[in-house]
Amino acid sequence: MSQDFKLTTPVAFMVFNRPGKTARVFEAIKKARPEKLYIIADGPRHEAEAIKCQEVRNIIEQGIDWPCQVFKNYADKNLGCKKRISSGLDWLFANTEEAIIIEDDCLPDQSFFPFCQELLAKYRHDERIMHIGGYNMAVKDQKFRCNESYYFSNIGLICGWATWRRAWQYYDVNVKKWPEIKKSGLLERVLKNPPAVEHYNHLFDQYYAQTVDSWDTQWFFTRWTQGGLSIVPKTNLMTNIGFDTEGAHKAMDPNDERAHVPVEPITFPLVHPTSTSINKRTDDYIFKHYMDINHFWRQQWRWFLKSNFPSLYKKIKSLK
Repeated sequence: MSQDFKLTTPVAFMVFNRPGKTARVFEAIKKARPEKLYIIADGPRHEAEAIKCQEVRNIIEQGIDWPCQVFKNYADKNLGCKKRISSGLDWLFANTEEAIIIEDDCLPDQSFFPFCQELLAKYRHDERIMHIGGYNMAVKDQKFRCNESYYFSNIGLICGWATWRRAWQYYDVNVKKWPEIKKSGLLERVLKNPPAVEHYNHLFDQYYAQTVDSWDTQWFFTRWTQGGLSIVPKTNLMTNIGFDTEGAHKAMDPNDERAHVPVEPITFPLVHPTSTSINKRTDDYIFKHYMDINHFWRQQWRWFLKSNFPSLYKKIKSLK
């Protein structure tokens, strides 16, 4: 990355109650010196947690020591993962055309910032492209090959990413169009992966019923229904430091392979692909190793148990 690089793209930092992780990730943002910083913070669930939430906000506000416009969207009370992040991103894109988005457990390599900034500019008016990611678990696959600086995917994970207002405008956290999309067979045509289709059919049923406090898979839904593509770098530019008991998903294992993907800076100038073809083999690898969508029969039994015998499912999962 050139020392003359200036981060003119706005950065959105999404935080909650994890001071240690916030401090680590903020140091990386601080080093990049964005000209505009949007802070999106959830509120405390109880009085004792209010101290940590305030500490997180202080770390950022008191640590800004470079010329920077700061915009704050702080929740007074706890909104939860689904409502806080979706409403925060709605607010973000009501105020800017494009942004780099980082959560408090996503630690970026410095080359992540110019990578996103260059591609946000390159594809600004190309409506096929809806997501630029920084995390690439496929580098752990010995058969992974990418001759250019990035490839195109149907997935695009949210461990550090960037997008435009033009793409986010289609986002619907409650996936109101799901029944008609399900009947149309769109997922089968887009994913061409029966276990993945079964997996997401079940998830979108839950999101449509509004029984899950989550926001991120709905962003997959948005891109799939709009025919949108995601960009994934050939090297992994992001470390997920959230695999522990502090996260929203308490059972996350700190030894999980997803938390130990080696980071390698991307080199510049970027080599751009000449085709927007999907790298399906790599997508299937991510479905299997990141999403844990391994075998069709196994997935069906998992959803059957989870839906019909939740107590038994939890017991089996805890034994695993």
